[in-house]
Amino acid sequence: MYRNGVLESEDFPVADISDYLADPDTTVWLDFCGPTAEDLAAISEELGLHALAVEDALSECQRAKIDCYDSHSFLTAYAVRMAEGSSRLERSEVAAFITKQALVTVRKDEHFDIDAVVARWESAADSAKSGVAFLLHGLLDYIVDGHFDAAQVLDERIEELEDLVFDDQPDHPSLQRRSLDLRKSLVHLRRVVVPMREVVSTVMRHDMGLVDEPMHPYYQDVYDHVLRASEWTESLRDLITTIRETQLNLQGYRLNTIMKKVTSWAAIIAVPTAVTGFYGQNVPYPGFQEVWGFWASAAAIVVLSVGLYVLFRRRDWL
Repeated sequence: MYRNGVLESEDFPVADISDYLADPDTTVWLDFCGPTAEDLAAISEELGLHALAVEDALSECQRAKIDCYDSHSFLTAYAVRMAEGSSRLERSEVAAFITKQALVTVRKDEHFDIDAVVARWESAADSAKSGVAFLLHGLLDYIVDGHFDAAQVLDERIEELEDLVFDDQPDHPSLQRRSLDLRKSLVHLRRVVVPMREVVSTVMRHDMGLVDEPMHPYYQDVYDHVLRASEWTESLRDLITTIRETQLNLQGYRLNTIMKKVTSWAAIIAVPTAVTGFYGQNVPYPGFQEVWGFWASAAAIVVLSVGLYVLFRRRDWL
């Protein structure tokens, strides 16, 4: 519980929240991790939360959004992080009930690092007088920075993939697997990043009454990060698509090169076959049973084979 921007109390019973909120100078933050319906029922009575908002807080895989009710707002967002040693994106869903004097966060699992959010609040304690706007900013700032960091990591992974595509002997199955993993991660990242533009812009609206003038520049900074992360994600999707197309084009080019070489050598090998087949007839022909006939056939094989080899080399077929 904060009073006039100063932290005064922690770890108090949920039943005391209504007593604290009777003072207009107080702000309360309550955090749940994996709550049950009974847990949320208690705070719902204290704050008068809407039944639909409570239902959404308990449901899984909600879309990132913000819903407005008479006495409060309900927000859903996702924190993301890259799994160690892979291109897989991990998500942690968090919901928040926002009233004039209280912020209630509902984490679906322990993977959402709430301690990092608290650290942001402690590092910017000078702005705590803004109450709920201050608390909500720290939460959104942490989430959006995570989106930005994930986009940066994916950008680095895509650059690594670009280098592998142009290797002399690329590992095509590995490239295909990595590019598919990156595409899936980018799809998941886009699903959580793009809706945040609407969420942050809605929070900043004056008719919402959530953001006061001192906190408005901070929210504007968060909104700028949301736009940059969204645009970055879109550009990375186009880039990974281009890399995949380039990989296929390179495969086709290498296949054409191999086919040209195989065809050229097949043409050269066909010369001795044709000449020896001609001289292997069972009827008399010029040079039949003569020594010079053998040398004539050998010379024809050498001259024609060398001629074809030189011709194919000039045309870069060999």
